[in-house]
Amino acid sequence: MSRPLAPGRAAASRACRLAPRLVLLLGPLRVLCLACLFMVGCSFTGQDRRAIEGVLREQAAAWNHGDLEGFLRAYEPSEALVFTSGGAIRRGYAAARARYLERYGARGAETMGHLEFEIVDVRGLGRDAAVVLGRWRLTQTEAAGAGVFTLVFRRDARGWSIVHDHTSVDKSDPTPAPSADDDVAKTDGHGQSP
Repeated sequence: MSRPLAPGRAAASRACRLAPRLVLLLGPLRVLCLACLFMVGCSFTGQDRRAIEGVLREQAAAWNHGDLEGFLRAYEPSEALVFTSGGAIRRGYAAARARYLERYGARGAETMGHLEFEIVDVRGLGRDAAVVLGRWRLTQTEAAGAGVFTLVFRRDARGWSIVHDHTSVDKSDPTPAPSADDDVAKTDGHGQSP
């Protein structure tokens, strides 16, 4: 004697029994069409890529206007945010914000410099995640430099935001920016303070 199934399990059981009949009734071609429609709705699109590129354009524009808070809006405002730079790993939005304020907050709009991003690649990781590979260049400031970055973006109710940022300095750049943890005094390039 079999026990009656719970309501949720009964529905799942019915669906499993009906699936083969559905294929016979609709035909393989119709099922394939439905599967394709479902897959298109679950994949990363060109529109998603453009939205992520837009987030980075807005971020650079905010920086170039001396708007550090606007620049930081691209990051996920949670303790799950990971920011890696200069050999250090920081966790949480508050820690990332504090470090940016410490390094750049006192500079103001006139001295934060001009930031440019070059997006090398945007690769979707399903419908709601992507990895971005790019280069950054900061000019017109004492902290001028250049390097590369890898960003992990995730889409949620707020839209696309950065959940993981790994940024490094190009050591071959003639005017490297100090790393996130480089608190040593500035030198003239020969180990002597100016």
